[in-house]
Amino acid sequence: MTLEDVCFAVCTALDAVGTTAVLTGGSAATYYAPSVYQSMDADFVIVFGNSELGVQALHRIGFAESGGIYRSDWSPYVLEFPVGPLMIGREHIADFATVRRGRETLHVLHPTDCVRDRLLWYFHYGDFSALGAAVGVAAGHEVDMEGIRDWSERERAIAKFELFNREIARAEGHGSKTAHLPLA
Repeated sequence: MTLEDVCFAVCTALDAVGTTAVLTGGSAATYYAPSVYQSMDADFVIVFGNSELGVQALHRIGFAESGGIYRSDWSPYVLEFPVGPLMIGREHIADFATVRRGRETLHVLHPTDCVRDRLLWYFHYGDFSALGAAVGVAAGHEVDMEGIRDWSERERAIAKFELFNREIARAEGHGSKTAHLPLA
């Protein structure tokens, strides 16, 4: 079972009881770029729903809470539910992707927001694995690079954005299918 399988199962179970949870963090990066970044947990932010019904739904699919983390005997992946609202830095995120796989549903950050989420960890904590995840997502998906650049300026991290941009250009040289912004 992959992290993606677990995420679809969890999101579908929560949806069935009227709870909308959005995949975020490193697990969203794993969803978009599994060959570049692997997370061992799934981070969901609840954007709508009844927490009691959500917990019951998680129990029905075999997850139990211990110390704020949900574990299951059938999955090597753990679940975490950071407190909402769904935000990247100081910016509230109201729109997210809904992906269908057969009868299953997954709510996940859009690729551009996933990149910004990973860059936030790089900008503020120097997390180079988060930078690598951001590059992997951007290299494999259409993202709003101008919007990411503008956001990076608001985060006072334009120099780090430029490193991110160069890493994408390097990834392009290795066959990735994305466009980077020309460096000034």
